[in-house]
Amino acid sequence: MLSPFERLVAFRYLRARREEGLISVIALFSLIGIALGVATLIVVLAVMNGVRGEMIKSIVGLEGHVSVYSNSRGISDYQAVSDAIMAVPGVKSAVPKIEGQIMATFHGQATGAMVSGYRYNDLQHKYLLVKRITEGDIGAFERGEGVIIGKRMAEKFGLSIGQDLTLISPEGRATVAGMVPRVKAYKVVGIFSIGMFAYDNGLVLLPFDEAQLYFKLRDNGADMASSIEVMTNDPDQAGQVAGAVVNKLGVGWRVYDWKSSNSGIFQAVIVQRNVMFLILMLIIIVASFNIISSLIMLVREKGRDVAILRTMGASRGSVMRIFMICGSCVGVIGTVVGVLLGLLIAFNTENIQLWLESMMGHRLFNEELYFLSHLPSKVDGGEVITVSVLALALSFLATIYPARRAAKLDPAEALRYE
Repeated sequence: MLSPFERLVAFRYLRARREEGLISVIALFSLIGIALGVATLIVVLAVMNGVRGEMIKSIVGLEGHVSVYSNSRGISDYQAVSDAIMAVPGVKSAVPKIEGQIMATFHGQATGAMVSGYRYNDLQHKYLLVKRITEGDIGAFERGEGVIIGKRMAEKFGLSIGQDLTLISPEGRATVAGMVPRVKAYKVVGIFSIGMFAYDNGLVLLPFDEAQLYFKLRDNGADMASSIEVMTNDPDQAGQVAGAVVNKLGVGWRVYDWKSSNSGIFQAVIVQRNVMFLILMLIIIVASFNIISSLIMLVREKGRDVAILRTMGASRGSVMRIFMICGSCVGVIGTVVGVLLGLLIAFNTENIQLWLESMMGHRLFNEELYFLSHLPSKVDGGEVITVSVLALALSFLATIYPARRAAKLDPAEALRYE
């Protein structure tokens, strides 16, 4: 336990005096370094968690937890297959879906896009999408009229509700002149904004029956779907559900869960998060070395005081604890300031982003590069505790060598020339 005497001497050494100005400056820089390192680490981890969470929310909310495809061209008995999948434990819903790649054009402008065709009742249960429709009437979709597109695509083309968007499919029809691409214009009846650039710029929603006709899945009396979109009770258990679906359906099917379908994106986020954690920990380590240097200088400056304390009966352990208190105070104060600063920034990332953009006059967060149109943040209490413990541990370890050096000081040698 620390005695009042040890705390008194330690706090007195921490107060700056004129002849110890350089020592105090180094200690101050150590405190600032630890605070900045802790704050930056908390903010980066929070942003990484936020980005991952938003991406999972968007991908799972739009593409489902598990996707089932037939090895043949389409799924002809899609309702029977959906009913069979619904019998698998853990499955919440299974709905048929039409999907295909197209070229969307408007007044000479063109962009690649993905078409998804849903039945109206199934689309109503995709709450992430329905709640993000900012313009238009989803009732028109029920009547099989028109398409619903993303906000970025509408802004890129200058499209508004009621105008026609032309879809061009590479799967054309054979004519005397050769293969002719399939071209059809659809009226825009709705515009959504998910907040993820890939969907807002490249997703087109069509009514199920119309999508079947467009992709020739109703030719010659056929009635097919491209895939079955499965929602589970727990997205984290999608892999186990996918395995159960494979066992239920047997051979001739391809089943993918959302983690395997988007593994590249999430692996990149995890790698970036780990690399940033290691890099930012170096800031705290450098600050810890500053604590060592400031304490060594303090020991040299207080050599005579230490010798006097020893001759007055202070033990080696008492001297060691005095200097450990000096260094630990720098680490504790720096960590506390860093945690408070980091949490303040992490809880206000979007407001800070908007303020900086208004000050600089241009966007700082390009959604075309970072997938998202905003800078999300999600603070994890466990990570904040881990960062704080690591910072405190490094600060404490940094005090051991200088404190041991002070404790080993020979009083007779220190006072020989006094």
